[in-house]
Amino acid sequence: MDTQIRTRISAYAIATEGDRLLLARLSDASPVFTPGLWHLPGGGIDPGEQPVEALARELMEETGLELTDACLLDARTYVAQRNGVSWSLTALFYAAALEGGVPTMIEIDGSTEAVAWIPLTDLQDDSVLSPAAADALRMLDRAKATLATTG
Repeated sequence: MDTQIRTRISAYAIATEGDRLLLARLSDASPVFTPGLWHLPGGGIDPGEQPVEALARELMEETGLELTDACLLDARTYVAQRNGVSWSLTALFYAAALEGGVPTMIEIDGSTEAVAWIPLTDLQDDSVLSPAAADALRMLDRAKATLATTG
């Protein structure tokens, strides 16, 4: 059986509220990472779409929250296997400020099955996080400092 290889570039938000991180739990429709893991809100950049525009669109679809500021922090690459597809993912990480409110999924039947502000103390076990979300935890201090200097 031949394995398909796909490349994807995605934009993800590192958004905090006090001692909580905004995360989305992946559904069975997740194309790259394992369903059930907590992942960063965001997603694939459509052809011709600017990364921050994609981030704002994905945030609205997955959380119902509006992006008010975004600063590029880092980029990382990942490889994953899911449903017979070998993925090469480039993730752009943004420190993100959002219009306040309760996160609510707008998109139905997408790659997200839940969205919530998760206390950082509940995220000590990396096994509940996607690789990108685990990396984001290590960027939290830089994300907060970046938004503090721009906002």
